[in-house]
Amino acid sequence: MTQAAMALETGERHRFYEDVMAMLLGTLMVSIGIVLYTKATLLTSGAAGLALLLQFSTGINFGILFFALNLPFYWLAIRRMGWRFAARTFIAVGLVSVFTWATPAWLRIEAVDPLYAAIAGGSFMGLGLLALFRHRTGLGGINILALYLQEAHGVRAGWFQLGVDVVILAGALFLLPLDKVLISLAGAAVLNLILAINHKPGRYMGVS
Repeated sequence: MTQAAMALETGERHRFYEDVMAMLLGTLMVSIGIVLYTKATLLTSGAAGLALLLQFSTGINFGILFFALNLPFYWLAIRRMGWRFAARTFIAVGLVSVFTWATPAWLRIEAVDPLYAAIAGGSFMGLGLLALFRHRTGLGGINILALYLQEAHGVRAGWFQLGVDVVILAGALFLLPLDKVLISLAGAAVLNLILAINHKPGRYMGVS
């Protein structure tokens, strides 16, 4: 029996307002982490990491890049995870794009230590993703693939994403100083350890 089926059988279904709250808080936390990373010129995981890398190299706004990079992955979300998951993910990606654009006007950061940004930003993003994952909402790109592999094959989402992040950070060596890449790797480890420790198959039974 799948995790979703067990949850339905026991009646442990998320209420609509719980899903909305998780989506708003989760995307806001992820956005704060991304703003810290942008200020410190660091990279994070998956499509967000690639969007940051492109922002640093082209100057194009992160929100625009992040939204565009995720478009090809919605087909997998619809086919493998269902229309409801795909719709929630589309909304979550849109919220992160908007929040990352608006947050600098709400939260003015003059300077931030890169190591602090990596640890605090990685924690914010990890907790935000955890909230989204537990309400069957992804954040596009690699998150969709990671959630599918965990639900279909029992592969830990956090460990899978950590491997992908290593590849992205290796590519960053051509654009960023070595110390920024190493600090980014520490932040990616914090983010993915939060997911690997707290988001395990069978541990959290609520569904949307």
